[in-house]
Amino acid sequence: MSLILDVSTSQFEVTQWQDGKLQTASDCLAEETPIALVYNGVSHAVMLATAQDLEDFALGFSLSEGIIEQASELYDVDVQVRNNGIELHCEIATERFVQLKEKRRTLAGKTGCGLCGSESLEQAVRYPDRLLSQSVFAATSIQRALQAMQATQVLQQQTGATHASAYVLADGTISMVREDVGRHNALDKLVGALEKNRVKTGLANDGFIITTSRASFEMVQKTARAGVSLLVAVSAPTGLAVRVAQECGLTLLGFARESRYVAYSHGERILNQ
Repeated sequence: MSLILDVSTSQFEVTQWQDGKLQTASDCLAEETPIALVYNGVSHAVMLATAQDLEDFALGFSLSEGIIEQASELYDVDVQVRNNGIELHCEIATERFVQLKEKRRTLAGKTGCGLCGSESLEQAVRYPDRLLSQSVFAATSIQRALQAMQATQVLQQQTGATHASAYVLADGTISMVREDVGRHNALDKLVGALEKNRVKTGLANDGFIITTSRASFEMVQKTARAGVSLLVAVSAPTGLAVRVAQECGLTLLGFARESRYVAYSHGERILNQ
């Protein structure tokens, strides 16, 4: 068995049964590739991800996981294709690398299960700083973005197997979309792309994020760490996600459709006139 390392989809010959008949066909499938994140020569994590937008992924992961505090602390990303996966060699600021090595020592010194290396709930879920945004959002803008969302998901249309995260401007215009087989990866890619665009254009952070997945606490955490004050999920949140959103001042909507949503935290930001 060989791995497909540098493409996001591949074609497979299949047999399908439909209307009582068997027939052969070609099916387009999403690829999962092992992606290793290597910081200053030291491997930190390996993720199964879609092999596209990898520089965005490296920056977004580094920011959302607190490895760096700002984009300028990631000096370079070198994408290296190996026989069994892809390595993202990230050069980061010395101070951040020292902190990362200390964190790794803490994790290695703990035993047990679950959120290893964490001594408290706050440390384990890394509650983001409280959002101070005064932004409000029209329900009509959310509806407009949800209506347009499917057409932006190229990989999903091809394979039916990927998640997407989109950054939406206040008027409901979808500004950028990133896709991946993993919902967290898609959001990390979006965060990285969004941060690069901010650095380049000075874009104000007054939009919101849509995810095609459920809203776990990690999704809330990554959104809040990116400084975005509204996360719209098409599926349900978890209880911990809601508590984290309430605590950090994030507006969290679940079960979002073109004609409905459920506000789980800070619904006062949504204008329904």
